[in-house]
Amino acid sequence: MGRQGGSGAFAMGVAVVFLAGCQSADDAGAQNAPPPRFDGVATRLLDNDLVNFQVRLSRAATRDDVAAYARCAAAQYALIRGFGFARHVRTTVQEQGGVWVGDAVYTISPALPRGLLTLDAEVVAAACAEQGIPTV
Repeated sequence: MGRQGGSGAFAMGVAVVFLAGCQSADDAGAQNAPPPRFDGVATRLLDNDLVNFQVRLSRAATRDDVAAYARCAAAQYALIRGFGFARHVRTTVQEQGGVWVGDAVYTISPALPRGLLTLDAEVVAAACAEQGIPTV
């Protein structure tokens, strides 16, 4: 995961390690499910620095998978446009018949934007590649 508001990534990593030992039998079964299928990203520039990402996933996807896919798309898009950072504005998620659709909006900028939900595009894009999440 990228930098999200300073030390958030570190805190998230600690939480993940701590919670890993608290797995229920249902969670263990979910880990054996097939990975989500990333069915595509559509981008739409809303303003000079405001971008909308429509992402689609299927199979064993979750809301977190949808948000991660949109975050990865935003990070790569920022890099493509020559920007180093993005800030999450909002993400809505809907599921119908096993198809998950995310509608996310991010701002992109050359410098670290104000706010708590900021992304260092290079760090996030690299983490996405390591996790096998496709980008734009």
